[in-house]
Amino acid sequence: MNPSPEVPNPCTGSGAENDVKSTSREQREALPGEPKCVICGRYGEYICDETDDDVCSLECKTRVLSGRIAVPLYSVSPPPPKRVAATDECFYVRDSDDKSGPPPLTTHQTELLRNKLEIHVKGGLVPPPFLSFSSCCLPQKLLHNIEAAGFGTPTPIQMQAIPIALSGKSLLASADTGSGKTTSFLVPVVSRCDGFRRQNFSRAKNPLAVVLTPTRELCIQVEDQAKLLGKGLPFKTALVVGGDAMAGQLHRIQQGVELIVGTPGRLIDLLAKHDIDLGHVMILVLDEVDCMLQKGFRDQVMQIFRALSQPQVLMYSATISQEVEKMASSMAKDIVSVSIGQPNRPSKALKQLVIWVESKQKKQKLFDILMSKQHFMPPAVVYVGSRLGADLLANAISVTTGLKALSIHGEKSMKERREIMQSFLLGDVPVLVATGILGRGVDLLGLRQVIVFDMPNSIKEYVHEIGRASRMGEEGTSIAFINEENKNLFPEFVKVLKTSGAAIPRELVNSTYTTRSLHLCKSQRKRKYVS
Repeated sequence: MNPSPEVPNPCTGSGAENDVKSTSREQREALPGEPKCVICGRYGEYICDETDDDVCSLECKTRVLSGRIAVPLYSVSPPPPKRVAATDECFYVRDSDDKSGPPPLTTHQTELLRNKLEIHVKGGLVPPPFLSFSSCCLPQKLLHNIEAAGFGTPTPIQMQAIPIALSGKSLLASADTGSGKTTSFLVPVVSRCDGFRRQNFSRAKNPLAVVLTPTRELCIQVEDQAKLLGKGLPFKTALVVGGDAMAGQLHRIQQGVELIVGTPGRLIDLLAKHDIDLGHVMILVLDEVDCMLQKGFRDQVMQIFRALSQPQVLMYSATISQEVEKMASSMAKDIVSVSIGQPNRPSKALKQLVIWVESKQKKQKLFDILMSKQHFMPPAVVYVGSRLGADLLANAISVTTGLKALSIHGEKSMKERREIMQSFLLGDVPVLVATGILGRGVDLLGLRQVIVFDMPNSIKEYVHEIGRASRMGEEGTSIAFINEENKNLFPEFVKVLKTSGAAIPRELVNSTYTTRSLHLCKSQRKRKYVS
């Protein structure tokens, strides 16, 4: 049984064979994002050399080899609602030969459904949406995993994006935060990888798909869901992010995986220092694509893209600009665009409250909200603009209100961030003060309220941040503090609030920065061009 000589034992600091734990009782529980033992659910520190399963001890290895994968030996922390343990299993379930399903929608039915659900498509020969996962000719085991994970009726983005991705077409998709975009790209990834492995069974298992996201937290979440959907199929994953030992990530890939989930920077480091064959990658997913194609990530993403051999490209975000559309079209020919509802706007299920507060009074206003039984709805995330600000504000909240508050940002170690997230998701911490690392994609289960203490630099980021409070159409609330320091956002912010039906503070409406912009727009509309 290997943790590999280059992968240190995190509990003892040694990778020597005589440090391998004998029983599962000796092993600690797994932190979010870490591999889990297929027998007891504890930290899967080792990989069984005969089955390639994650195991925690020699005892559980013996049980894997004896085939007795049954009830866990010891209790572990309960999983979130409607989720099952994400584990790697080495047994496969053969699909039945019957792939028949309901007939596809007619052209008229397709048009009616798209109009009703506000599904907008651009591109040639776009497959019609489906009404249930079972009508998509997916592997039976994948359908079982979808049902076990609590995904019942597909959301509009899933209805349209999944059949497009399964057809092999490249895709640019836009939908509200929390609308099920992650599932809409993972289902095709798992299905296509499963089909490839069954048709091309060989000992060498090079990666078949790569998912890139902007943050480590989002990578962890995506990989957890991929494991959930790929359970029992020939589908293994590798998490490639900074903050964790590169040796362990390399060992995981070398053992054979179908999917790599990672941040661009760490994946490039891995490719530069080690020989990893990406020649078989057939799908590249860019989650939060508008962020991934900005200056900070663009060069890294394009470097990875050029290292692949003309993959199918799937790109997703809640906010997509015209510039991103142009770049997406240059990366893939005949790309299909799908958008749900009104693009670049908050979810209709989200109630927005905007408060005009001068900078010196923001802390006191926040404390008043947190101590109000009427306005505070824990658990809540408070977004700030800096790492130091997050630490100071979390401490001030704890001292002033008596509420337990923690901060999370990029300067904290990966271990700290995992522990903080676990405490928040388990309900031990009612207030989490965060920078933008939690602003994109991360599914904060049970989150009811977002407070934007410091407005971000763009309305696009604001839409992402408040979107954490409304997942899968559930109602949520957001509170945003604004003042003259955010004047560059006023015109676009007013438009977003108007389209959402939210109340607009009098100071914001009457600000010269708002009215000047509106007068400018009107004057431009009145101008005529003469030849």
